Amino acid sequence: MSSCIKFLIASLCVGAFSFVQAQIPDTKYSQGISYISGGVGEEESQAILAESKQWPILLELSQLDGGRGVWIFGAQVKVLNEGNQVIFNAIAEGPYILINLPAGNHLIEASYQGVVQKKAVSINPGGNQKISIFWR
Repeated sequence: MSSCIKFLIASLCVGAFSFVQAQIPDTKYSQGISYISGGVGEEESQAILAESKQWPILLELSQLDGGRGVWIFGAQVKVLNEGNQVIFNAIAEGPYILINLPAGNHLIEASYQGVVQKKAVSINPGGNQKISIFWR
């Protein structure tokens, strides 16, 4: 294969990788814990889902509307540690939120339109999991 073709293929791969990376929202911090929130639009959703393999937890937020499930944004998400202390507190800017929680047992409290949902979660080192939170 000629060096021109190799260069072109390499350039396309780097360009495609940069495009996918550009679709992931910025990393933010709450009380020292990093997170990414978003998923508005198909490209951003796909980028976050691909990135989720590198994070301990992916929250997926939805509600029942007119008989069908729809994605939501604007939920208040808090995480409490085993001592019942809030260690994370943020507003979800889309239906997905990746949270870099430390290993251990936690309680997720998500509030949307005045309704609070609670989920217990156990984070293992090196593992990742998806937690769906659904409002009726």
